[in-house]
Amino acid sequence: MQQFSFKNRIAFHYIVTTALLIFVVFFAIYSIVRFSVYNHVNNDIGKEVKNHLNEIEIKGDAFFLIHMEEWKEREHNTVDVNPVFVQFLGNKNRVLEKSPNLKNEVLAFHPEVENNTLFDTSLSSNKIRQIQVPIISNKHTIGYLMIAMSLEDATMVLQNLLEILIVAYPLILLILFLIARFIAGRSIIPISTIIATSNRITKDNLSSRILLPQKRDELYVLSQTINSLLDRIETAVEREKKFTSDASHELRTPLTVIKGTLEVLLRKPRTTDEYHEKIHYCVTEVDRLNQLVDQLLLLARFENQNQSVVIENISLNSVIAEGLSRFSNAIDSKHISVISSFRKEYYCKSDHYLLSIILSNILSNAIKYSNPNSAITISLIEKESVVECHISDTGIGIPAEDLKLIFNQFYRSKSSEHPEIKGTGLGLSIVNRLAEILQIKVNIQSQEGAGTKVILSFL
Repeated sequence: MQQFSFKNRIAFHYIVTTALLIFVVFFAIYSIVRFSVYNHVNNDIGKEVKNHLNEIEIKGDAFFLIHMEEWKEREHNTVDVNPVFVQFLGNKNRVLEKSPNLKNEVLAFHPEVENNTLFDTSLSSNKIRQIQVPIISNKHTIGYLMIAMSLEDATMVLQNLLEILIVAYPLILLILFLIARFIAGRSIIPISTIIATSNRITKDNLSSRILLPQKRDELYVLSQTINSLLDRIETAVEREKKFTSDASHELRTPLTVIKGTLEVLLRKPRTTDEYHEKIHYCVTEVDRLNQLVDQLLLLARFENQNQSVVIENISLNSVIAEGLSRFSNAIDSKHISVISSFRKEYYCKSDHYLLSIILSNILSNAIKYSNPNSAITISLIEKESVVECHISDTGIGIPAEDLKLIFNQFYRSKSSEHPEIKGTGLGLSIVNRLAEILQIKVNIQSQEGAGTKVILSFL
């Protein structure tokens, strides 16, 4: 079964609700008119009952009309003028007198109907409304006054009204459906624009954006949200392309160096020392390549989703001590002094493994970019219930214009001016990503030629 379009579904739901509302309104109109017509007839019958009861005189077990001649000459002579039918019944429901407009007909007595109750019946196939009023003498019913009025005009009015409502009902619904469909079509034009724009967007074309509607309604918010989503996707794709390009370049460089070194060794016989030198150089490049691959895998692991994090109470003093122990050889080789300032044992809630990676990358940079015979200062302080770790060096520093770029993947500030310092440019990218996961605030302050200070705030 073919599904309704969105436009037709809106119109259909609107028309179903409207149909119920119109049905209730039409039913109320018909009921009010019917009640009004019947109430008018009932009031007229009530007046006639009151008038005719005043025209009879009761003597013993019998009753008779006081002014017989006047009664016969009254308005009852013509059915068309005043269709009020009057009939008097005596004992054993015998007709004593009736209005001339009944002619050869009589009003049927209905013993099953309660006295003084208005009810519908018929007279010569014509609908009438009738009442049976008992005439009582000495607590005994000696006869009945029966009065009826024609319902033909009322029935005709109600029938015509019913037919008009029945015919008008589907016509109104059809017209409202077409109007609702037109309005719905105008209302969802922005959706059609969204669909058209979405069809133009491909992996090679992420620059298209949805034109925002003039009215700031829900469709405006939807269009704005989709545009924001496209902005994020485009940024992510561009970042992915740049990452892939940079990663390919960084991986290709050590492989090219290793290949070139080995080709040189194969060209002619070498001395043992030359072989040892070149092999040692290749091993260094392999180590660098291995480190790069590890860092790339680490970034890929945490780039798109939060890896399972194990939060526990960690001693910052111990984590820093472990990091310094891992870099003891590098510290000793550059004759760097490490000055630590720990007034007490400081703790934080974090993941031990991820925090170790953050501190290791920061310490590695501090050692790598420090001058020989310089110092690295590490301190832990507490400010307003927030523990901070400060790691400072007196190395080459970072230019002010490069500070905003240091968290970009593969970015290395002025790497060509310091070829002796090896690196991949991924360390601070990893620090930034892991800090986001662990909700650690990273602040880096640096001055070219004076050194760098990294502040980790454990929120």
